[in-house]
Amino acid sequence: MSEDPNYTVKVEKAIKEKYGEEAVQNPRSSWTDEKEKRYLEELKEFYKKHNSSEGQKEKQKGFLVSRKFLERETKRDCPVCDKYSFSLKDDLYMNKFNCCRECYIQYVEGREKRWLTGWRPDNTRAIIK
Repeated sequence: MSEDPNYTVKVEKAIKEKYGEEAVQNPRSSWTDEKEKRYLEELKEFYKKHNSSEGQKEKQKGFLVSRKFLERETKRDCPVCDKYSFSLKDDLYMNKFNCCRECYIQYVEGREKRWLTGWRPDNTRAIIK
């Protein structure tokens, strides 16, 4: 900190010159009763929306779980090789690449762009068992 007693005034003046009068004003100087009412109404709306989304959750074994998650259908069979899987690893690949982990390793890994553009291997059901 500088020992100049007018340092703060000089800094404020420089800010005012660079950014304008509003940059150095006290925020309360432009706050009105009308702005306060509008702010409180917006706050009520926000919390009303926030609290209504809480009603979309269900308690399961002591935890709040979204109903969307509970009602979501999971894809368990690979559309490429028709293999049925309970593996959580397969869920990851199924969501991102629409195939199981084994198909990802064999056909997609290193060729993601081609896969995402729609390419699929021919006769995969005969190759993967």
